[in-house]
Amino acid sequence: MNEPPTEVVRRILAPLPELLPTLENSYKDVHAHPELSMQEVRTAGLVAKHLTDNSYEVTTGVGKTGVVGLLRNGAGPTVMLRADMDALPIREASGVAYASTISAKDPAGETVPVAHACGHDMHVAWLMGVSALFARTRDAWCGTLMVIFQPGEETAQGARAMLDDGKFARFPKPDVVLGQHVMVGPAGTVAGSAGPITSAADSLQIRLFGRGAHGSMPQASIDPVVMAAATVLRLLTIVSREVAATEAAVVTIGVLQAGTKENVIPDEAIIKLNVRTFDAGVRKRVLAAIERIVNAEAEASGAPRPPEITSLDSYPLNVNDKTASDRVAAALRAHFSADRVRHTGPAPASEDFGCFGTAWHAPSVFWFVGGTDPAVYSKAKEEGRLNDLPVNHSPHFAPVLHPTLETGVEAMVVAALAWNAR
Repeated sequence: MNEPPTEVVRRILAPLPELLPTLENSYKDVHAHPELSMQEVRTAGLVAKHLTDNSYEVTTGVGKTGVVGLLRNGAGPTVMLRADMDALPIREASGVAYASTISAKDPAGETVPVAHACGHDMHVAWLMGVSALFARTRDAWCGTLMVIFQPGEETAQGARAMLDDGKFARFPKPDVVLGQHVMVGPAGTVAGSAGPITSAADSLQIRLFGRGAHGSMPQASIDPVVMAAATVLRLLTIVSREVAATEAAVVTIGVLQAGTKENVIPDEAIIKLNVRTFDAGVRKRVLAAIERIVNAEAEASGAPRPPEITSLDSYPLNVNDKTASDRVAAALRAHFSADRVRHTGPAPASEDFGCFGTAWHAPSVFWFVGGTDPAVYSKAKEEGRLNDLPVNHSPHFAPVLHPTLETGVEAMVVAALAWNAR
């Protein structure tokens, strides 16, 4: 079966209009109460209660704060649906009435503002809606639905923590793993493709060592600020001079820290950077180039000791299975109008979603749902200002509620029914 029967889809989605006000309230509640990665206690409690109320077998505390719900409905495929729950250490500036004013302590013990600037609150609301619809319409589908509310996506910890927490022994192996993400794009549309869909990502910290001195006597120092500046400039040539035009990579310097006073040359400097790639060979070459450049610049500066290069986090390349992806695309096209289902190339964003399919040796499919007001998107496109729209991780990012909310619920229901329709 490549697409679910229209009548089955209609029956399962029939309660959605009645459910939307509750889902909207849940979304606003989660948005206003964001939680940092691996600290999603409140959110996990909300979704666990929701699943229990809808007669799921619920397991909490999976991988620390993850929640797994099982709805068994006779013989048939096991379909896994995933939503991530964590927020970012960002001060929200979206201007919505339900904006976050929350602060929390990060892993280093620092108090930071917290906001759902990536859209995981929308993902939670989507999966709450999907889980409720399947629970209310058991006569229309068969098999097992496994819903995963995952912690720690933003730090690449959550998926692996859940898998390491007895996931294989405690829960059934899925026949397919499905997930989606709200992104910039006209609300009401979905987009995806087979093959690589989100990039591999590596975040590194580089600690450069110098010798401090008075600002008036630079000759007595080995200046780590100059060392760091030279290193940054050279690192930014990797993509333009060492990666072929037919290949893709991104190297971004996100942190450059050194010193505490303008007339003191410090002892060390910190660089934190992020690398995105779509090919294992390119990734290997870029990481090797970073190590080579960092060590060479330190040696050229006469550093008293070699730099320290530390991995902060690493995300795998997320690849959509061709057969399963085609099956999802056919189901979505059968449900939505042709102009609402779009083909897109791989996104430079990164995800740990692919860990589930890889670990279970199950096909996985990941796609995008537009969250931008269609009129705003259309006007920005006409004026060549698409890059001005707030993107994920911007303090101004907040998806338009409708039709983003209902589109995401519909898309996930339709995709799951490509396997579970009776």
